[in-house]
Amino acid sequence: MDVIVENVTQIWTDRRRGEVQALSHVSHRFSSGRFSCILGPSGCGKSTLAQIVGGMERPTEGKIDIRSADGAQVAPGAASVMVWQNQNLFPWRSVLDNIAFGLEVAGVGRAERHERARAWTGAVGLRGFERHLPRHLSGGMRQRVALARALILDRPILLMDEPFGALDAQTKFVMQEELLRIFEAHRRTVIFVTHSIEEAVLLGDEVVVMTARPGRIKEVIEVDLPRPRRLEMMGSPQFAALTGRVLGLIREEVTRALAEQDRPDGAA
Repeated sequence: MDVIVENVTQIWTDRRRGEVQALSHVSHRFSSGRFSCILGPSGCGKSTLAQIVGGMERPTEGKIDIRSADGAQVAPGAASVMVWQNQNLFPWRSVLDNIAFGLEVAGVGRAERHERARAWTGAVGLRGFERHLPRHLSGGMRQRVALARALILDRPILLMDEPFGALDAQTKFVMQEELLRIFEAHRRTVIFVTHSIEEAVLLGDEVVVMTARPGRIKEVIEVDLPRPRRLEMMGSPQFAALTGRVLGLIREEVTRALAEQDRPDGAA
């Protein structure tokens, strides 16, 4: 499915600070079957944009137009699922029952949902851990459960809000490779929010670079690295050139954001 963001602006009302503009006139087409990474300084509205696409927030201005392959319009949230940094697993439910939770809510019978959950347990490398509780798993394993719980719903749009941000470096590499493998096998429209330049270039077909708040799209960089991808690509000259280009854009925005924070109140 295509996700078309049209002139989206988001303004929050804060008791102490008054109105805070998170996003300003953001427009972009996230094309079907592509992996798009959204990258920008802290507070630039990356997560807000993902939540608006997922129907969890309504924009102050603008709209989200989601279109299926036959051109039918789909409401935000109806065709997507979100994976968060905080896995939000149920501590009293086993790996199998956590993965199957969405199917249970949808009314799928126990035998069918467990069969489908076992297939995804194997797909994310957790076969043999079906009956374990989340507290018995490592952080990376818990994140695999959260990923499987989202993918089992078979939604065409996958929203991911810094899902690997809390993992150690080694586990993050493993999860990035796992996600690349799954993306090749089950092409979805992926919108992936991240702070990591290297992660964005490794995973994405495009990197949508945002400005400091209020978030606007500064530039969209096409990532022309071939697929399937492996971590070894990170040592290539092409990868270095792309990350260097993105770094230059991000550095400008972070520098500008810091300079604005240092201005006295009322300064232009």
